[in-house]
Amino acid sequence: MGKSSDSKAISCSSASASCCCGSSKGDRNLSKVIELLKIINEPNRLKILCLLKKEEKCVCEIWKVLNIPQNLASHHLKALKDAKLISAKQEGRNVIYSSNKKEIQKFTILLNTFLISNI
Repeated sequence: MGKSSDSKAISCSSASASCCCGSSKGDRNLSKVIELLKIINEPNRLKILCLLKKEEKCVCEIWKVLNIPQNLASHHLKALKDAKLISAKQEGRNVIYSSNKKEIQKFTILLNTFLISNI
């Protein structure tokens, strides 16, 4: 009646799986991709990244555009900053946020390694 779960299992022994299976570097890269995908899975975080790709903004601008409480915007900004996807600099009393294009490019390349390079 029930199908064996082994029939749908993906084998990591093939050459196409070398980017994510069978090596400690592949395992580290896979973990990094998973963590970054978890971070940008939150819609407000993705919206923040989209806002910041065009220009720098302070939290006072971000929460108004997203129509969310300031403390929630700050929470999302911290998560993005901890993941190095955005940078922050102090300007007077304001913290100005910008996208970290170099880190985003690294993430894009890493993600492409898993999703595209061996198709």
